[in-house]
Amino acid sequence: SLLALLLLLRGAMASSSAHLSFLPFSSERLRLSPYRGGFRPPNPKFRCSAGQSGFFTRLGRLIKEKAKSDVEKVFSGFSKTRENLAVIDELLLFWNLAETDRVLDELEEALLVSDFGPKITVRIVERLRDDIMSGKLKSGSEIKDALKGSVLEMLSKKNSKTELQLGFRKPAVVMIVGVNGGGKTTSLGKLAHRLKNEGTKVLMAAGDTFRAAASDQLEIWAERTGCEIVVAEGEKAKAATVLSKAVKRGKEEGYDVVLCDTSGRLHTNYSLMEELIACKKAVGKVVSGAPNEILLVLDGNTGLNMLPQAREFNEVVGITGLILTKLDGSARGGCVVSVVEELGIPVKFIGVGEAVEDLQPFDAEAFVNAIFS
Repeated sequence: SLLALLLLLRGAMASSSAHLSFLPFSSERLRLSPYRGGFRPPNPKFRCSAGQSGFFTRLGRLIKEKAKSDVEKVFSGFSKTRENLAVIDELLLFWNLAETDRVLDELEEALLVSDFGPKITVRIVERLRDDIMSGKLKSGSEIKDALKGSVLEMLSKKNSKTELQLGFRKPAVVMIVGVNGGGKTTSLGKLAHRLKNEGTKVLMAAGDTFRAAASDQLEIWAERTGCEIVVAEGEKAKAATVLSKAVKRGKEEGYDVVLCDTSGRLHTNYSLMEELIACKKAVGKVVSGAPNEILLVLDGNTGLNMLPQAREFNEVVGITGLILTKLDGSARGGCVVSVVEELGIPVKFIGVGEAVEDLQPFDAEAFVNAIFS
């Protein structure tokens, strides 16, 4: 009947509309037109219901979910750590209560060798000892599960916001800071690649005005990733000026994210550290609340020596997240736990190789499974 046909068509249209609401958001600025009860985009592809939380929140979630498919690279990146911790399986295979002290002493040594740090190692081992003596842990497999649970708890308790926090205003501004040789420019390029693949319109800012080849290196990354770039005009240009110009362009031309490179500096060079403050203030004058993220790049091969660097940078500019690089098999991955526990700053990305895809979103559970496999 005509009524049945109309009901069928109405159901099909509702189904289509529901499907479209889950399509990825475009980075284009939405042209909103008035309608009864509020505003909505003219194109249903860009429809956003009140329950959805916006482009940047969705972007962070997409990147986080992508980490789940990158577990194999994380696994291969921690081969050295896994090798150091393999002794734990041997110790626990034939564990018995009479040998608890010897087993825990050797377990403690394995954790220290993997750069877990003395404070964290003692806390883990003493907690295991208490649970063993109280009868909570009765087998080697239960001890290993408790060990993994302790490490995961340390990473998760203070590391709840591992996805990028980009706010709600465009452009979001991300500053990359760190010492010389840590991999800042490379990390920025790889981050741009990942954001670009998620449909984000990215602008790069060559704020490293001290190193002669820094702009050239970033321009190569811009070409490689298909992103636009703002570089210094003249040899004596100030980094704050470059970043301010880039954020203004990002604001005027509708970019989603502006990625700002900065000069590498030792954390003990206070005059250069003060320049970061100027950079932070400069972008904040253009976009209120910027920068949304200040990511500190740390070389994973430096182990626990990265902690003094992180303390100083955090004190000067307020670090919001960490990128641990060069975790490509030779580094000792316990430093990840040490950094999070010591500073309470989340690890957002880890570098596990040289390829453009090898800057991986940090996932605590995947990390624990990779080192204790």
